[in-house]
Amino acid sequence: MIFVIDDDRMMAECIGRACKNFEVRVFGDAISAMEEISNGIMPSLVFLDILLDGPDGFTFLNEMASYSDTVKVPIVVVSSLDFTNKNLSNYGVVGVLNKDNMMPEDILAYAEKYS
Repeated sequence: MIFVIDDDRMMAECIGRACKNFEVRVFGDAISAMEEISNGIMPSLVFLDILLDGPDGFTFLNEMASYSDTVKVPIVVVSSLDFTNKNLSNYGVVGVLNKDNMMPEDILAYAEKYS
């Protein structure tokens, strides 16, 4: 199960379509995704926007890093912010995709590797 967390519905759907061979759940905010996890639905991979309405992506990263079961879930940050030279591995971040130039095959490569 892949979670896509992005308040831009069109972007979230594009990411979901790129993961065409996988089961995907799309969330418009971090709280909904965390509620799903607390209900026992554990993702194998998360594509996470950082600039979310409500609690932002960093809040989600901190929450995921706080528990022994969720800290192991790989997360791909999808953002237009520049994360060059930023080490996010302590939060389970396995990659960063720039919204301005990412391609469907970039998304699919992460899905194939971690799902």
